[in-house]
Amino acid sequence: MCGIVGFAGKVPAAPILLDGLKKLEYRGYDSAGVCVYHAGSLQVAKKQGELKNLLAVTDNGATLPGNIGIGHTRWATHGAPSDENAHPHLSQDGKIAVVHNGIIENYLALKEMLLAQGVTFRSETDTEVVCNLIAMYYARSGNFLWSVQMTREVIVGSYALVILCADEPDTIIAMKQDSPLIFGQGEGCNFVASDVPAILKYTREVVYLNDGDLVVMTADSVRFLNRQSATVEKKTEHIAWDITAAEKGGYEHFMLKEIFEQPSAFAKTISPHIQDGKVVLDGVSFEERYLKNLSRIYVVACGSAYYVGCVGKYVLEKLCRVPVEPMLASEFHYCDPLCDENTLVLVISQSGETADTKLALLEAKRRGARTLAIVNVVGSAISKEADDVIYTWAGPEIAVATTKAYSTQLAIVYLLGLYMARLRETITDGEYDELLAAIQALPGQIAALLTEEKIQEIQDFAKKFHQAEDVYFIGRNVDNATCLEGSLKLKEIAYIHSEAYAAGELKHGPISLIVPGTLVVAVATHPDLFDKTMSNVKETTSRGADVLAVTTDAFADEIGKTAGQWVLIPETLPLLQPSLSVVPLQLFSYYVSLERGCSIDKPRNLAKSVTVE
Repeated sequence: MCGIVGFAGKVPAAPILLDGLKKLEYRGYDSAGVCVYHAGSLQVAKKQGELKNLLAVTDNGATLPGNIGIGHTRWATHGAPSDENAHPHLSQDGKIAVVHNGIIENYLALKEMLLAQGVTFRSETDTEVVCNLIAMYYARSGNFLWSVQMTREVIVGSYALVILCADEPDTIIAMKQDSPLIFGQGEGCNFVASDVPAILKYTREVVYLNDGDLVVMTADSVRFLNRQSATVEKKTEHIAWDITAAEKGGYEHFMLKEIFEQPSAFAKTISPHIQDGKVVLDGVSFEERYLKNLSRIYVVACGSAYYVGCVGKYVLEKLCRVPVEPMLASEFHYCDPLCDENTLVLVISQSGETADTKLALLEAKRRGARTLAIVNVVGSAISKEADDVIYTWAGPEIAVATTKAYSTQLAIVYLLGLYMARLRETITDGEYDELLAAIQALPGQIAALLTEEKIQEIQDFAKKFHQAEDVYFIGRNVDNATCLEGSLKLKEIAYIHSEAYAAGELKHGPISLIVPGTLVVAVATHPDLFDKTMSNVKETTSRGADVLAVTTDAFADEIGKTAGQWVLIPETLPLLQPSLSVVPLQLFSYYVSLERGCSIDKPRNLAKSVTVE
């Protein structure tokens, strides 16, 4: 992994490939490369480090003439970041070039077989095995497509593979399994890519490929083959959002832009689902009988999406009166989960391609559970596999550290809770109306947290605390769930050791970590639990901690009695408060990272879409 672009056309390919790779930088990478066919051979340029290194050695693509090519930004899995391990990889005979996202699980056995046949390898990657395997079959047959198909039958793992053959210089072949890949249809040209932003400058007509699909394309033609090698028709999707949505628009970083987009993104997410004062989930048809017999809900996800599930536990249990268990997708798949026809498995993924989450979804289906996906990307693998899907319509999110995707996923959880509670008759009409009105008010309240005055306040706190080495987030109930996300943000982009604890658990161990000067971030918005959380705050201040509190306007007169500094946020219903309390935590992490000089949009070692286990 991480980013792929392929182009076949009638103009120089290299500048287009490099431009596409630049649009995919947000996914995170450690090296980049391109391969272009020209004058009878496949010509490769690749460099470790940032894309600007590759631009420099190719003079922005001018040194690589040719109208067909493939490009890649790599995030290391097999082999350290280096020029040799960067993609594209060439077969030993120079006939085949490959770029690859994913992991070939049986590459060692295949490599041993190829070594026994005299093949030498230049890299440590699993991908170089693939190109030499294709070359082996091609040497036997002289048939490019057959060689790729035979390789597909042999390799095991996840992949999006895009392949060139020196003997068929007008053709690109691509195929996918458990890793995202799209086809784009242009004017006198065609594309493949791992994500839409790479090609949106050139076309808005895309096909989201399914697992097992294989694409054979030239500048003027395309053919789709399924796993059985039968030709199939594919539906073209029109991309409606504008390329400017994937650009910074005057903001210093994508993350800051996406924080500021949260009011509009939240409103855009909820508006299609609220009609005539009622929640409407188009395409989701829960029978009343099914919901009445519902015995358990799992919320399965990774990273920030999992923390949405942690908030969702409080929301769904309170509204629907059914046990809810958030589970990390990487654990769910292997833990022998208790699932049956009366279980709902709610899977959450921004990209809809998260490998662990997809595997968990398939496991839930295998066990007979009903699956419902919350995703942002139409046509993504998870959206296709789930029994039901609800889209967040958040638009592209470029920064690796999620903000607006988290907020819009929360919005859907709120609406889903209301929808199910009404059918289960676990909520009164008055409670329903009150909650729905409060949800609709949230975009304006989020916007109130993004004023110049509020931003300056949080910047000042960031300047004061940016040198902290250990930070502890504490809260109770939904505030505890919010702390998990706040702590993750600080780890992700500021590289600060940070932990989140339920405030009541301090006395059972974590309090031993508090020494003079330790920063404790206390989220205390729940009216029934404010005093208890403040008691826990006092436990930390008595041991010399610096405390930064997040609370509501309702406690403006109380918070100063305990905390040394605080951020006030608007008050809403307790179940919905996470949508507001998370915003100052996002901003605090952003400005701390800025003060520390970190790479905010592309933090080290992280990728935006994690498509391998």
